[in-house]
Amino acid sequence: MPYLLLFIGIILFIISVLALSIQPLTALDLAMVEYFSTLRTEPIDKLAILLSALGGMPFVLFLTTLWCFHRAWYKKYRDVVFIGLGVVGSIASAWLLKFLISRPRPPEMFHLVTSYGASFPSAHSMYAATLACLAIFLSRPFPAHRYVVCIALLWMLMMGISRVYLGVHFPSDVLAGWSISIIWISLLYILCGRYTQLNTNYF
Repeated sequence: MPYLLLFIGIILFIISVLALSIQPLTALDLAMVEYFSTLRTEPIDKLAILLSALGGMPFVLFLTTLWCFHRAWYKKYRDVVFIGLGVVGSIASAWLLKFLISRPRPPEMFHLVTSYGASFPSAHSMYAATLACLAIFLSRPFPAHRYVVCIALLWMLMMGISRVYLGVHFPSDVLAGWSISIIWISLLYILCGRYTQLNTNYF
């Protein structure tokens, strides 16, 4: 599974990078932001704004800390390292790429929330994909794995779509965020030798 996810991540990343320089894709990016702005309703606005708060760095770090404490309590220290490296690496790479690429965000007329930093990649989408991939890999040996996969993918999709809906990211920013996290966590999983090291008492 990690190699399949790695392949998917690379394909998504290539598509997202092409959108930075190919005019038809760039135009499609903006058209999608404009289209999503026409779908806005008050209930969905509130949900998207809530997701924006839950998907930001402060809450992600809080959730990661609780998760690491939980694994440490059960002496699953390899899990703690895997989770910690995964989240810290995701945060660092997100903001480094934002600084290096410096893509402007969509026009402010579309923004429903305050945003910081450059547009590419979407940090919220990266954090969501990172947590989703970590949960998917760590739950592999357990009966609840299928449910975890469904919840993790739903969380990742909702977070990514909400960033476009809120008008603060282009779809390619979201694809980039997802793809970079998928690549990073898959590589980390492979390098850590998670196939043989996962403990069956995770849940």
